[in-house]
Amino acid sequence: MILETNNNSMAGLKSRLSNDSGVKSPRSQKNQPSDMELMKEKFAKLLLGEDMSGGGKGVSSALALSNAITNLAVSVFGEMKRLEPMPADRKAKWRKEIGWLLSVTDHIVEFVPCKQISKDGTNMEVMITKQRSDLLMNNPALRKLDAMLIDCLDGLADQSEFSYVSKDDESQEGKNSRKDDKWWIPTPKVPPNGLSDPMRKWLRFQKDSVNQVHKAAMAINAQVLSEMEIPESYIESLPKNGRASLGDSIYKSITEEYFDPDYFFTTMDMSSEHKILDLKDRIEASVVIWRRKMNAKDGKSSWGIAVSFEKREIFEERAEVILLIIKQRFPGIPQSTLDISKIQYNRDVGQAILESYSRIIESRAFTIMSRIDDVLQADAMAQNPSSGAVKRPLSDKEELGKLNSAENGAAMTLLDFMGWTPDQEDNDTKKDLKEDTTKYIDAKSPCKPHNIVTNKRFSYLENLGMCRSPTARH
Repeated sequence: MILETNNNSMAGLKSRLSNDSGVKSPRSQKNQPSDMELMKEKFAKLLLGEDMSGGGKGVSSALALSNAITNLAVSVFGEMKRLEPMPADRKAKWRKEIGWLLSVTDHIVEFVPCKQISKDGTNMEVMITKQRSDLLMNNPALRKLDAMLIDCLDGLADQSEFSYVSKDDESQEGKNSRKDDKWWIPTPKVPPNGLSDPMRKWLRFQKDSVNQVHKAAMAINAQVLSEMEIPESYIESLPKNGRASLGDSIYKSITEEYFDPDYFFTTMDMSSEHKILDLKDRIEASVVIWRRKMNAKDGKSSWGIAVSFEKREIFEERAEVILLIIKQRFPGIPQSTLDISKIQYNRDVGQAILESYSRIIESRAFTIMSRIDDVLQADAMAQNPSSGAVKRPLSDKEELGKLNSAENGAAMTLLDFMGWTPDQEDNDTKKDLKEDTTKYIDAKSPCKPHNIVTNKRFSYLENLGMCRSPTARH
């Protein structure tokens, strides 16, 4: 009798430990928290400024929302080591929770005049609320860019032409192992003769699409950052003049009578990410110093009478051009000291949401392009194994753009290069590329690059060949 009782007890214990259908665990008896409860919990943390202790040491609401969007993107996307579709559960989590965080912008409004007709037929002008103009324009654009990236990854669901080398595959060791600094990223493996022509063209088309997303998100992010106020703590940390910030050699290069941006970069040491970021910090600090001196009412500064107002403006223009080129050539570098300071001390919730959302879209697009480049490089090495280190293959659009620029000999504006003009029709090159890839694209349903309209006030979209002052950022 005692033995039978012990057996029953052991069976019950095993059932509890295994959490089978015999005995339900206390946790399974409770209902799973609903979306409403999860949303209340998330916003409760945001209202407390990420300080759940109640000690009043939390951050501002703007920084809390910025951190929440950044942390959500990190938890959902991670490092994205492979070029593959997102799992359904993570995709659903991202769309649901990013929707919660972006819903805050629906209640950031401004007053605008509106005409109303009363019952007696009298025309009246009253003030009504409307979503703030920058949010009304940029928020839907960012949502569209986000959806385009997800659709591009979903187009890879049925592909079977390339895979990734596992760490346990000894036969591929040394053959396809990465030799760059990102050795932990898996190496793509393609067929012995390389990818098929439709697949290769389709990948290039995808890269062109993601490239447009990347440039649009980068433009919106830079625009929002340029409109944020510069914190007083950053201004207090600046040296007295631009020369002290830049150093003698950089200052001399910028203030010479003849300035060539390409020659300037040949004289700079851009061998590491740290040196690139240090140069960007120096240039941005000098721009802030020069701008403050030009806007000073008393006109007293250490420049004296040797440098005129026009020359100061020219020096600032040159520094802006250098910053633009750094942004275009090195899109993956970390944020500068000025950007980090602006994000940390920003109190505008709308700007915080736009900045963080555009930043993570820009980062994801850059990562996807890097993964596509890995596959295209593996394909090039498969076609020509004796070449060793193969240069990154250019897309059809890049090749034609390079050819056209060489033939025309004219400088192309950034707006022309990106194709962001609202009324611009598809050019012949794009039509030819679409005709060549119609069969494969229809089967995969890739995201098609769209014309993205950005705010014209953003100075980074100015023509590099002109000497206009970026007054939009003053």
